[in-house]
Amino acid sequence: MSLNILILGSGGREHALVWKLAESPSVKKIYLAPGNGGTAVGAHGKTVNVPDMSISPSNFENLAKFAVEHDIGLVVPGPEQPLIDGVAEFFKKVGIPVFGPGKATAAFEGSKTFSKDFMHKHNIPTARYGNFSAYEDAKKFLDSVDFQVVLKADGVAGGKGVLIPNSMQEAQESLKAIMVEKQFGSAGDSIVIEEYLEGDEISILTISDGYSYVNLPAAQDHKRIGENDTGLNTGGMGAYAPAPVATPQLLQQIDSEIVKPSIDGMRKERRPLVGVLFTGIILTKNGPKVLEYNVRFGDPETQTVLPLLSDDTDLAEVMLAAAEHRLDSVEIKLKENTYATTVVLAAGGYPDKYDKGEEITVDEELLPKGSYVFHAGTTLKDGKIVTAGGRVIAASAVGSTLREAVDTAYQAIKCIHFKNSYYRKDIAHRAFRDADVAASTGITYADSGVSVDNGNLLVQRIKEKVKSTSRPGADSDIGGFGGLFDLKQAGYNTDDTLLVGATDGVGTKLMIAQENNIHNTVGIDLVAMNVNDLVVQGAEPLIFLDYFATGKLDLKVASDFVSGVADGCIESGCALVGGETSEMPGMYPEGHYDTNGTAVGAVRKTDILPKISAMQEGDVLLGLASDGIHSNGFSLVRKIIEHTGLPWDAKSPWDSTKTLGEAVLVPTKIYVKQVLPSIKENLLLGLAHITGGGLIENIPRALPSHLQAKLDINTWEIPEVFKWLGKAGNVPVDDILRTFNMGIGMVLIVKKENVSRVKQHLKTANQKTFEIGTLVHKNENQPGCVIDNAVNLY
Repeated sequence: MSLNILILGSGGREHALVWKLAESPSVKKIYLAPGNGGTAVGAHGKTVNVPDMSISPSNFENLAKFAVEHDIGLVVPGPEQPLIDGVAEFFKKVGIPVFGPGKATAAFEGSKTFSKDFMHKHNIPTARYGNFSAYEDAKKFLDSVDFQVVLKADGVAGGKGVLIPNSMQEAQESLKAIMVEKQFGSAGDSIVIEEYLEGDEISILTISDGYSYVNLPAAQDHKRIGENDTGLNTGGMGAYAPAPVATPQLLQQIDSEIVKPSIDGMRKERRPLVGVLFTGIILTKNGPKVLEYNVRFGDPETQTVLPLLSDDTDLAEVMLAAAEHRLDSVEIKLKENTYATTVVLAAGGYPDKYDKGEEITVDEELLPKGSYVFHAGTTLKDGKIVTAGGRVIAASAVGSTLREAVDTAYQAIKCIHFKNSYYRKDIAHRAFRDADVAASTGITYADSGVSVDNGNLLVQRIKEKVKSTSRPGADSDIGGFGGLFDLKQAGYNTDDTLLVGATDGVGTKLMIAQENNIHNTVGIDLVAMNVNDLVVQGAEPLIFLDYFATGKLDLKVASDFVSGVADGCIESGCALVGGETSEMPGMYPEGHYDTNGTAVGAVRKTDILPKISAMQEGDVLLGLASDGIHSNGFSLVRKIIEHTGLPWDAKSPWDSTKTLGEAVLVPTKIYVKQVLPSIKENLLLGLAHITGGGLIENIPRALPSHLQAKLDINTWEIPEVFKWLGKAGNVPVDDILRTFNMGIGMVLIVKKENVSRVKQHLKTANQKTFEIGTLVHKNENQPGCVIDNAVNLY
């Protein structure tokens, strides 16, 4: 076979492809449109830069004509834009195979919206997300999320259309910059807003013919311009492979959960991937997840991975076999016990302003064995190689260890010279960091499973949210040893004021939160259970402290939880002034945690509830509607759902807008702001927070021994959730009445003449209220609460 190949592109990736393809005995000539300074000087005498400027990667008709005239047998598009614009179709029309996908498949890189929806459809793990083409819709979504976000312009933005804001205010500003101010042009006409994921990133290059596929070694890129991954993003300042973090077990998981479903899904949707699927993956604590798809070789990953191919792997034959849908007819081998590293040499000032036209010299005779030089932003001018881009040139090297490959690449980079050159001096630092930790002989606190750094990072992450709970008397500035509160600033005279404390947890509802990986709602529950207990004593909640204990601190879980606590504090008007996060390896199973909260409030001595001596027969009981199960009876809830066999992700039987897990995790309603106005006007005789024990056991706690609460269950609406639980578990009516709130989360005891005024306050607070019963005389052996008409409850 004597093959002429046409490569589209001008970067380091294209030079690396030329280098490897030129080794093939089956390759006669390699044409580049337009190529760079390195490809202009030839490789094995086989390479030719196309001099005609009309033969460019964007002029498809001229490209196809050129290919026919020069007997091109294979076309290899390097960058993504020609593929997205449909270059493959032009060559297929004239019968020339293309190592690259058609326009329909290139949409996986051309549209982040399209690719995210594809991942969701085919159950490929990725971040939570939302797609939007209208600015107002995207703005509303940002207001609703409880996680840090990444904003991605939907279209191609030259690798720059991704913004990672550090706060919600910054996120809204970034959204406006993309969609309104068009910072990335038409690429920002639509947008993907997705969850920010933490962990090491790796890239998997997969050669595919649409059916068969082969994964190349996992690589790690270095996007930031500065050491220790600081500074602005670039196209890539270096890479290494195989990445030690990608263990054989992890690679097997990635192949089965990500790569295979991707290749198969693309084919099933009639968009077979022919060429290279570049999958950007982040290794989260919850497993590998896809960041993005590209449909071509990466840069500088290509310069790093291709040197790992064995000498007897003919890349030209591999590419042609893939283009002809027969990849299984060739063999792709890798060098054994070999690592590769690439270090990019950039123009000073990149990725901002930089100079061009600087002469480049290479000390060829000093280049170490096992190193290669790949040009990117270079051109041939007046017989000299000069700079023509930001990422100018790179040195790659192989070695039997990663350290050897890195050291050799740095030796090679010192043999390349041009004015104001710059390179990062810490390529592969993440791999060596991990290796140093593993090799450490000293036992640290982190070795025991406790991360002080993670704890500090959690404090930094939640500080802004906690700060939003500030109120007069407290500044909610966490991170110290305790929280302070000034009663006078809150409007209380310390001579006639008492402090009231309450402490509580969330109970087994936490288990359902952990099984569903939904953690922000239980933070609200924790606050609600405490502040509702304060307000029944007539106290206004002032400050709150939380306790979060886990075996292994997961920053996302912990920050979600604290975010919920902060939301609850805002809703109840108290300040989150501190707390404790405790990491205790071995104390809790992986993924589990426990929590507790403490609230402190203030009440004037004249306002203390209940006012037992003032209660009498005929006093009215007002029931405030609950939002659902609240935080009681979840051992029974779990038992009933286990009995039905329903999975948590099934549609809720009583609320079709939610999954079963979401529906049972609806947080406990907070009643503070609804009842405080009536307390301050001395309109209430008592309150009962309906928690464990239901209405039957909680109302009597606020009553004198000679009075009984007489309720009529027909006077309020029983939420469907309780009817479903009763039927599904065949729960005896007496039992369910002693377990759940049955739709009433708080009961107010009111004099008849004050009912109208109290209802007015509750209506102003948008609180649904029912007149559910009255107080009657109780004989010695009678219960403190009876509920009429409950026989046919469900």
